[in-house]
Amino acid sequence: MTAKYSVCAVLAMLAVASPAAAADIVETAVTNGNFKTLTAALQAADLVSTLKGKGPYTVFAPTDEAFKKLPAGTVENLLKPENKAQLQKVLTYHVVAGNVKSGDLKGKTTNAQTVEGTAVRIDASGNAVKVNDATVTQADVNASNGVIHVIDRVIMPRS
Repeated sequence: MTAKYSVCAVLAMLAVASPAAAADIVETAVTNGNFKTLTAALQAADLVSTLKGKGPYTVFAPTDEAFKKLPAGTVENLLKPENKAQLQKVLTYHVVAGNVKSGDLKGKTTNAQTVEGTAVRIDASGNAVKVNDATVTQADVNASNGVIHVIDRVIMPRS
């Protein structure tokens, strides 16, 4: 009987001592709960499998509140099947290839090439980090295939 309890105790300690593998970017966003609009948009744009891929990716992730700041009807319009290409363009404008951490940018202003094809301006020279006109509200949310920086606005590529 003591051996049975010893095995259970060892298994319990191993479960606590072995951290679970980090979730990928999509799983991290889903689990967070503040990215329902973003995850729905990723599904509509067929980008879920991409952001579940190897990466690494840096994602500037707008919250549900950020999407609410867009003009009325914008999200609904982008989610229509006939606007899939435009939705992909907007979403991939929030993604940079590579693993860009906030510490890499501290005190700098730089342009970063997005997966969409054009650059975003990242300004980390002041107290707040800005990506174009969005403010990073939470930096360095680690995922197994990259990093998420939470932003307070949806950034839109130039037409």
